[in-house]
Amino acid sequence: MKKWYGGALVSSLFMLLLLRYGFMKNPVEESYLMNPFSSNGTNPLEWVRFTAPPALQNPGNASQVISIDAIAFSLFALRNLSKGEQQSLLTWNLLKNLINHSHALPNGVEAIKEAGSAWNSLMDSIEEEKLGYGNDNSSRKAKEKQCPHFLNKMNATEPESHYKVRVPCGLTQGSSITIIGIPNGLLGDFRIDLTGEALPGEPDPPIILHYNVRLHGDKITEDPVIVQNTWTIAHDWGEEVRCPPPTPEENEKVDELEQCNKLVGKDDNRTIRVHSHGLRLPLMGLQGVKPRRYFPFKQGSLFVATLRVGPEGVQMTVDGKHVTSFAYRETLEPWLVSEVRISGDVKLISVLASGLPTSEDSDHTIDIEALKSVPLSIQRPVDLFIGVFSTANNFKRRMAVRRTWMQYPEVRSGTVVVRFFVGLHKNHIVNDELWNEARTYGDIQLMPFVDYYSLITWKTLAICIFGTEVVSAKFVMKTDDDAFVRLDEVMASLSRINVTHGLLYGLINSDSQPHRSTDSKWFISPEEWSEEKYPPWAHGPGYVVSHDIAKAVYKRFNEVRLKMFKLEDVAMGIWIADMQKDGLEVHYEKEERIFNEGCKDGYVIAHYQGPREMMCLWQKLQETKRARCCGDP
Repeated sequence: MKKWYGGALVSSLFMLLLLRYGFMKNPVEESYLMNPFSSNGTNPLEWVRFTAPPALQNPGNASQVISIDAIAFSLFALRNLSKGEQQSLLTWNLLKNLINHSHALPNGVEAIKEAGSAWNSLMDSIEEEKLGYGNDNSSRKAKEKQCPHFLNKMNATEPESHYKVRVPCGLTQGSSITIIGIPNGLLGDFRIDLTGEALPGEPDPPIILHYNVRLHGDKITEDPVIVQNTWTIAHDWGEEVRCPPPTPEENEKVDELEQCNKLVGKDDNRTIRVHSHGLRLPLMGLQGVKPRRYFPFKQGSLFVATLRVGPEGVQMTVDGKHVTSFAYRETLEPWLVSEVRISGDVKLISVLASGLPTSEDSDHTIDIEALKSVPLSIQRPVDLFIGVFSTANNFKRRMAVRRTWMQYPEVRSGTVVVRFFVGLHKNHIVNDELWNEARTYGDIQLMPFVDYYSLITWKTLAICIFGTEVVSAKFVMKTDDDAFVRLDEVMASLSRINVTHGLLYGLINSDSQPHRSTDSKWFISPEEWSEEKYPPWAHGPGYVVSHDIAKAVYKRFNEVRLKMFKLEDVAMGIWIADMQKDGLEVHYEKEERIFNEGCKDGYVIAHYQGPREMMCLWQKLQETKRARCCGDP
């Protein structure tokens, strides 16, 4: 944004007016004479008119109006891109109306503003690459930009009181950070912070996880304690999660593991050998020996601690034993982590970050042609369009999908079209790699916002747009990059059901209520949803809607009649219920073989499958022609 802001804020408004009413050439090299009172909804790269939300039309918020319009211009301005590069932007301009919906979901405004900065940086990088094409240093610089798979530091030389490890491309599920050290000094207290990037103008970065080891207690307790928390400049410190907890009832589970191991803070019942007779006695049974309580860290003793990134939170193991879990909090997600900071009374011996997200070097990909998407053709009808949710640094998951269920004959023939829907990342290295991946495989649709979990409903909208405006598919499906899809069974089920209008096919939930606990990942306030129950909806790992429903979603979005709800699968159920009120005859088709958590034999969709599991499932399917889960004989 720094190149753009130098005196251009005022002129941008004039440029916006010019773009709204003027004669322009769009990215697919077709000319349009824009009419402010009509729009051609069938052109995926057509410009639309910006209107500020009612909340922004207050003169007192004039600076915010300029900022939003400035960001909009930055995101949607014409760029010097080839036709091949434009293939990753086929839904981009059709999502311009998100400007008018940016306040409807948490972090909507921030995500669009941050995307403007990230997009400018990416476009500058692309222009620099084009200008330096043929330069001997260009390939070397490209390699330097690549995200590392692991980082390590032995025998730390930095001051022991403050140590940092830069994590350039964030963390993803399966990433881990192992710290070997010895608590020392006067108290032996130390802290591990996973921090993000500080926003422009902000002095301190957000803390995604604050892990505070207090060997001599604190104001609340005199006993050793571990305190976990988060911090942002907007909300300050969050609610502490303590181990051991003040009461046993507060010890909840994250990824099926306790927030605090029940052994922490309990009397150590181990036995010791007494003298030379080899007699073993309970430690707490010896006269004059004070019972010791188990605590994973001890002053002067070596520890090996590993933070692991799971689906729902971060787990800590110490010396091979699970100690704590910490659930992710809204907008503080592992992909945001850019640095590990270790401070306090600890002598560091080694820090190792492994399982980091990195893209596959296409120069060494043997089967690359078989992994590239089939070009779209208006002459070839599309039976099913599948949109896959993915985040920018999930490189390995996308490669696993390409090598497995995207190899079904229906996908390779083009009768089924698959695309990944990916928001921008705050880190320019990740965006550079993502752009190169999109150019290589042609199956990524970039989103004009930074990828926060609270905004995944925008991706659902984008999938509906692609499935009806870019291709005209009979059915539109949403799934995740950690879901294995039995495409043959999905197609067979749709054929058997034989319903082409008003269809919602998936694992239907007809009796669910909003989570009202603020500690829940799926917390919904009464302001967000006032009713006691949700309308029927299908679980997120995979569901299908008919063309007419997807088309109506986009139409209502443009008419500003689409309720934005942060739980995307429930949102689709809400949208369909609203269409039903308007006269649509809805057919809910429940598929029990879609497994929301894990895999079971006979699956149609198996969720939470890592890259290795995906490859294993595909191999079993090819060898046995049966849907058998991995781990089975």
